[in-house]
Amino acid sequence: MRRFNLRAGGLSLLALVAAVPLLAAMPAAAQQSPVPFDAQRGVFTFATGLERALPAVVQVTTLGQSEGPSSGDNEPTPVSSGSGAIIDAREGIVVTNNHVVEGGRKFTVDMTDGRIFDAVLIGKDKATDLAVLKIEATGLSQIEVVNSDSLRTGDLAFAVGYPLGLDQTLTMGVISGLGRSGMGDRIEDYIQTDAAVNSGNSGGPLLDSRGRLIGINTSILSGGGGGNDGIAFAVPSRILMYVVAQLRETGEVKRGTTGVILGSLNAERSRQFGLGIVRGAVVEDVAPGSSAEGAGLRRGDVITRIGNRPVSNAGTVAATVGIAAPGTRVEVVYLRDGHEGRTAMTVETPGTDPVISGADAVIARGASVRAAAEGLEVFAVEGGSLAAAGGLQAGDVVRSVDSQPTTDLASFAAAMEGIGERTLSVLRGTETVEVRLP
Repeated sequence: MRRFNLRAGGLSLLALVAAVPLLAAMPAAAQQSPVPFDAQRGVFTFATGLERALPAVVQVTTLGQSEGPSSGDNEPTPVSSGSGAIIDAREGIVVTNNHVVEGGRKFTVDMTDGRIFDAVLIGKDKATDLAVLKIEATGLSQIEVVNSDSLRTGDLAFAVGYPLGLDQTLTMGVISGLGRSGMGDRIEDYIQTDAAVNSGNSGGPLLDSRGRLIGINTSILSGGGGGNDGIAFAVPSRILMYVVAQLRETGEVKRGTTGVILGSLNAERSRQFGLGIVRGAVVEDVAPGSSAEGAGLRRGDVITRIGNRPVSNAGTVAATVGIAAPGTRVEVVYLRDGHEGRTAMTVETPGTDPVISGADAVIARGASVRAAAEGLEVFAVEGGSLAAAGGLQAGDVVRSVDSQPTTDLASFAAAMEGIGERTLSVLRGTETVEVRLP
């Protein structure tokens, strides 16, 4: 609940009370209000736009089962549940979160009209936490999708889903922020909202005031207990539709590359560079012959804008490049020695080589590694990569690969070449940890 200072600006409680019958007696004036007014019932409401979307919001249940034949007590049992949104009624396409379907062997979709359908997993993308299911059904509704780039902080937002075991639930808030990142190892460019989002809302739609899909709810920040504290994040429709299109076409997402190895700007590094900002992506290295090298980027440059978007950290660049088709030219604004420069990188099709080597850094299976005083330091882990899947973390210091000591970048790159599982021995804080990379 919000508390208001009723005396602020001379506003009195008496004035508020007097205004209520006045509004009720003036439906014509109310209809001119920016808030939709239902003259028949005499209430302000967003129901007309939202009700068109609600039948397309579904409950997704993920079931696990044994590898062999199942019967009796060995039948599939629910392992998780969440929400989803139908975005293509004709084809029965449902979008939800990857973490809702992860580990499942069977999936069901419950409709608001009481029907339940088995669903087939078309594909999933851990880097954006999105998944696509398909059901065979008639009489489906779908949600209209609008480009999330049109959003502004302060817009109304409505979250729909099936939280905490309840039936379909609608909550309202505002867009609290845009372009949020730095919350994990995924490709992040989140919409932040204070609409109530709880366990079970995952995969459900975030709607605008006209009932159009602007994002898919994926995570929350909670001060304790895992409940709603008014800080929730949604994957924007701009990213959603790109990922869904690829999953529907090929069952996987193939991302382009530019050959730039990035770290995030922070207060300490900003002081080192003599900058007055703490937001940006630091060019740690550039792969020889890459698009980034051709664009003239150098180690120590700080990228502040990419495309038309301000850069918060390395995740912002990864999110932009990660949904750009090969051949796309991406405009970049950067700082070098305190002076602003502009260039453009062309997104390239990633090669089959899992290792990208620069002069001072190496990327192997999504882990960016550089030489440091303690040894070979992992300074970034790409969202959704093999390194992220294996549990490698930024700050880890690599001691060996498959029991072979790695003393420099060259030996590390050589050890990571080729395909197949690798076992890394890393120093994490004061502990030595074994990390298996697929």
